[in-house]
Amino acid sequence: MEFDFADDARSILDERFVAREKGFSGSRQVTRASANAIRALHRNEWDEASRLIQQAGALLDEITETLSGHPDVLHAGFVWAAAKEYAEARITEALFKQEPVPGFSELGIDPVPYLNGLGEAVGEMRRRMLDLLRDGDLATAEKALEAMDEIVDLLASMDYPDGMTSGLRRTTDVARSLVERSRSDLTATVVQERLREDLARLT
Repeated sequence: MEFDFADDARSILDERFVAREKGFSGSRQVTRASANAIRALHRNEWDEASRLIQQAGALLDEITETLSGHPDVLHAGFVWAAAKEYAEARITEALFKQEPVPGFSELGIDPVPYLNGLGEAVGEMRRRMLDLLRDGDLATAEKALEAMDEIVDLLASMDYPDGMTSGLRRTTDVARSLVERSRSDLTATVVQERLREDLARLT
C-alpha cells in the first residue's frame, strides 16, 4: 500500500516542529526576563527592570511573528504562559510607579493571559505593601491596597467558563484572599501606629 501524502504530511509537521521549538525556547526567555524584571522592581532597580521588560516584550513580539503562520502553536499553553508573565511584569511596573496600567491591546497580547497576569500582579502588590508598611509609609501602602481591590473587582466581573479563561476564576479567588490578608495587615499596622502616637503624646 502506498501513501502518496506521507511526504507532504512530514514536510508540514517538520515545519510545525521547528516553529514550536523556536516558540518554546523564546517563551522560556520571556518568562525568565519577566521574572527577573519583577525581582528588580522589588529592589527598586527601575532601570534594570525596564530593560528586562523591554527585552521580554521584544522576544514575545518575535515569537508572535515567528508563529503567525502556525496558530495552533501560537495559542499553545507555553506561549500564553509567557505572555501572562510579561503582562504581570508590565502591570507590576505600572502599579509600583503609580502609573496608568497598560491594557492588553497596548501590550499586544490576548485578554486571557493578560487578565491572569493582572491577577498575579496582586501578589506582587501585597509584597510591595508589606515592604511599605515596614518602611512606615502607610499612605502609599493604602494606595497599594486600593489598587489591589480594584483589580479583584475587575477580575470578578469576568464571569466566563474556566475553559475560556484558562483558570481565571481560581486566580481571582487567590487574589481576593491576598487582598483580605493585606487589608488585615494594613489595619493592624494603622491601629498600632495610632496607639504609638497616643502614647507619645502622653509621655
